[in-house]
Amino acid sequence: MESAKTKEHSRADGSAGVPPAVAGASRPRATMLATLIATFCGIGRLHPGPGSWASAATVVLWAAIAHLTHPPLRTPLAISLALLVTLIGIPAATRAARAATTKDPQFVVIDEVAGQLIALIAVPLAWKTLLVGFILFRAFDIIKPPPVRQLEKLPQGTGIVLDDVGAGIFALVVMHLLLHFGLLR
Repeated sequence: MESAKTKEHSRADGSAGVPPAVAGASRPRATMLATLIATFCGIGRLHPGPGSWASAATVVLWAAIAHLTHPPLRTPLAISLALLVTLIGIPAATRAARAATTKDPQFVVIDEVAGQLIALIAVPLAWKTLLVGFILFRAFDIIKPPPVRQLEKLPQGTGIVLDDVGAGIFALVVMHLLLHFGLLR
């Protein structure tokens, strides 16, 4: 049975359990841009719960952007931002995870940004909906119902980001059901 330390240093080159300095290979470094994206401008370094900090920052940032956006353009803008964050987040998360030599480092939070944006697509701009969207996304991200848990197993940044995209989709569906049936006004 592998220890946590052994798992932390598992490498693609087969030197599992051996820290990179001991294995004779230098650890790859993430570029400054990849690190800024992966950590959402450093928010991923906040403790406790860097994912929750990133989700909260995303909600606040989206509320500000949406407030300044003409209402009919909010939904296409939210979709575009979620897609953009997902597409740039996957390679950034891959580079950051490789540099950290862990599968899904806690400081990589660009996945929470993507998932949280998805949870807020076509949601009315009100404090209740923003709060419920935050809670739903965090709950689905933590619980990871099927098939979200399976998405986590995809390789590198793809798995890091797409499991949160899945959690965001679950949150979006529940949010719109709550809105449709008048349980959230």
